[in-house]
Amino acid sequence: MQSPNGPADQWSDLDRPPLDVRGLRRALRVGEPGSWWCALSVVESTDSTNADLAAAVRSGRAGPASGASVLAAEHQRSGRGRLGRHWEAPARSALTVSVLVHPDVETPRWAWLPLLTGVAVAEAVRAATGLGTSLKWPNDVLVGERKLAGVLLERVEQPVGGPSRPAAVLGIGLNVSTMATELPVPTATSLAVERASTLDRQTLLVAVLRTLETLYAAWAHDGVDAGTGLHTAYVRRCGTLGRQVQVTMPDGTVVAGTAETVDAGGRLVLATPTGRRMLGAGDVVHVRPYDRSPAGEAF
Repeated sequence: MQSPNGPADQWSDLDRPPLDVRGLRRALRVGEPGSWWCALSVVESTDSTNADLAAAVRSGRAGPASGASVLAAEHQRSGRGRLGRHWEAPARSALTVSVLVHPDVETPRWAWLPLLTGVAVAEAVRAATGLGTSLKWPNDVLVGERKLAGVLLERVEQPVGGPSRPAAVLGIGLNVSTMATELPVPTATSLAVERASTLDRQTLLVAVLRTLETLYAAWAHDGVDAGTGLHTAYVRRCGTLGRQVQVTMPDGTVVAGTAETVDAGGRLVLATPTGRRMLGAGDVVHVRPYDRSPAGEAF
């Protein structure tokens, strides 16, 4: 059977069909007047969609700075998570996609971008599949206690002579038809494992991108995140809050306390025996449930 992407792209796995790039472009009105989406491509295989979009920015090939560009891969060979962690899934078993945007906001507000993307994935999955989703601070999407999706934000400086403001690449990895035996760790899950009502990656990708567009537009035009909008949506979804946790810092030290809330800057507010600490996503290695033993399960 042939792929809708073209006669040269053959496929035979009926449980894992390829994405229909033309259908995606129609659904999102890519390149049409008034559409936020200026480009969308799907490649069969690449090392990293984030790295590819970042390279396009640095070389001046990224296109206009007024919209968003999407790059999806049927198979990502060297996907990366936070802090350089490796992530890979079998071909066409997951959504591996990156979105290039050009935030016209103050630098401190960039901290909300990965959290915003996590909210978009969680809400889109819930709407498309009916599954209950939550967020582990800062941006992992969970079903129950197991990780369904992750987000990676990369800031990319423009080349000399290009737009003055930096670009942001929002990377998303969502396990869709991945079977339990194909998942990398016992703390991971997929829509198939959770018996979701749909495993249609086409439907899921459109839902994620449309939700991202709505949340991003509201965030970009809202000068105050705390108390309304994105902040409220994030706190409502964040399953880390109210729990006793232990946070591993880059130097190996561990800070234990109660995750109280997320502040206006997207930082986790941790109540410890010595007072409150505000932790940014770049300040931590792991957040786990509080466990006195050194081998506690990762949350």
